[in-house]
Amino acid sequence: MNSPELKRDDFFLIISSCMDKTNLDEIKRIITSLKNIATELISEDGNNILIKTDNAIIEYSYKLIQKEFEQILNTRTIERTKYYLNRLLKSLSVQKEGKINDLNLNRWKEYDDIITDSLWIFDKRDTSGMHKAGYWGNFIPQIPNQLLRRFTKKGEWVLDPFLGSGTTLIECKRLGRNGVGVELIKQVANTTESNVMREKNPFKVNTKVVSGNSAAIDYKPLLKKLKMNSFQFVIMHPPYWDIIKFSDNKDDLSNAKSTQDFLGMFKKVADNIYPLLDKGRYCAVVIGDKYSAGEWIPLGFYVMQEMMNKGFKLKSTIIKNFDQTTAKRNQKELWRYRALAGGFYIFKHEYIFLFQK
Repeated sequence: MNSPELKRDDFFLIISSCMDKTNLDEIKRIITSLKNIATELISEDGNNILIKTDNAIIEYSYKLIQKEFEQILNTRTIERTKYYLNRLLKSLSVQKEGKINDLNLNRWKEYDDIITDSLWIFDKRDTSGMHKAGYWGNFIPQIPNQLLRRFTKKGEWVLDPFLGSGTTLIECKRLGRNGVGVELIKQVANTTESNVMREKNPFKVNTKVVSGNSAAIDYKPLLKKLKMNSFQFVIMHPPYWDIIKFSDNKDDLSNAKSTQDFLGMFKKVADNIYPLLDKGRYCAVVIGDKYSAGEWIPLGFYVMQEMMNKGFKLKSTIIKNFDQTTAKRNQKELWRYRALAGGFYIFKHEYIFLFQK
């Protein structure tokens, strides 16, 4: 093996040959040699190595394969060694996709950036490309990014009934998902459509911005026009009642006159989108609570209950850090004083409720 190409072609075969060997020291000598060879197979990005398996060239994390080799080298029995060898071979050659995502579960260790805990803490929001932080009330792009990668496949359809500045559709374009977003305010919808169109579209997916009331809009003509029948994921980020007033429109949830009025308006949106989601697929609701007249109003849990009343099954309750909000960013000392004086705690979180139909 004098060239990187030959080493790349033989790499997988050499690992496979170890399964037939019975001498533990011999196997470890081979793995040590491969561990050194791997450094010569690193791709241009410096993060992955290129390996030929079953007549296909694949990329595999350089850092991860070195960890796998270390684990094999630290084994003490031939049985455990071959167990790890077999697992490595599967991760290199067998695609084991989840039912509702493109993740290769045989290479699950590669997805260390996908969060599986119920506490999400982000240092800062993603402001790359057309993602902008100027629109009050928009959620950080990392939320749809995480959810779409976990609960959709490339080419599937995503619905966002509270589109706002278009964060969900931008992430759809980046991840290869088709998306439809509904925005109540016409002026916002026009601006959002322009921004979404300017985002690169490497997967050639369809994204559609619709101006209208997501509680009453008839989706059937739209679905027919787009030549599709349903959605495989829904993400909703409604106003947190009147914390931010988005418009004077009577159908705007931020203009609800009471908690019950707000929940009634939200329920109409849930009723309208429920038939559009495929059975067994997921819907996420991003929502926060509010504080009014000296009382904490658990708006998030009220919304959660409305979704469960509709027939959705609650799968997870995720808490996301809510520190760097536009309203509080420059008033931390003032809010700290208010909290000490008023006997309450400052909002630093919001909820992501995950439901399954």
